Amino acid sequence: MSTPPPPTLRSQWGAGETTLGLWSSSPCSITAETLSRAGADYVCIDLQHGLVDYQASVGMIQGILLGGSIPIARVPWNEPGIIGKVLDGGAQGIIVPMVNTVTECESAVRATRYPPEGGRSFGPSAAAPRAAGSYFDAARAEVAVIPMIETAEALGNIDEILAVPGVDAIYVGPADLSISLGLPPGNNDGAPEFDAALDRIVAACAAAGVVPGIHSTGSLTPRRLAAGFRMVTVTADLVAMRAGIAAELAKARSAEGGTGTDALY
Repeated sequence: MSTPPPPTLRSQWGAGETTLGLWSSSPCSITAETLSRAGADYVCIDLQHGLVDYQASVGMIQGILLGGSIPIARVPWNEPGIIGKVLDGGAQGIIVPMVNTVTECESAVRATRYPPEGGRSFGPSAAAPRAAGSYFDAARAEVAVIPMIETAEALGNIDEILAVPGVDAIYVGPADLSISLGLPPGNNDGAPEFDAALDRIVAACAAAGVVPGIHSTGSLTPRRLAAGFRMVTVTADLVAMRAGIAAELAKARSAEGGTGTDALY
């Protein structure tokens, strides 16, 4: 009996599933593996605002695969060279920041696809040995293309961006979107312009058959899922680490103390 291929983001979305993920900004393969083993559908390596360079990302992708999650990456910018290189390193999906126009979206898609659909150069050094068959065919079927919608300009062009062939999902960056709307960076739920922007994005994605994704928090995730988002990043390594350490220190300094039953490992 043949073993079924592991799920990809595209196969899960094609089946109507929702995917929950984690974010990795720390350049460490063990951290990436630990995130993956927590049970996330995907782990995204942040090469834009994270502390990760290309060499670190290659080891992190290995760690994510070992842990059982799907490795994807946010590239520093919409530039074909780095998009192709990160895919060659084994990423199975690419989040592209600051995609504001149809032309920019077409460029992002083209960078992820081999000819004749795109302009990616062939040389998948780390990715090819992991493919069950031909990586050339697997890349066409499996690599997810995820432009970011994070400005008022992109919001104004949302229908045209979603109509670009090859877009699998979009990803909302709440901080930059908020800044572009005249709000402080972050999630501004309750602000009419922010709420309206998210509603507009989800409705446009539903009409276009594209998966809406967003950067979130654990407490906000149920609200985002109820709103119709189907790709939700729940937390990030450094965020969770800071919160967990602060919580443990608070317990240690509390008058109540603990039971002594928790183990470090």
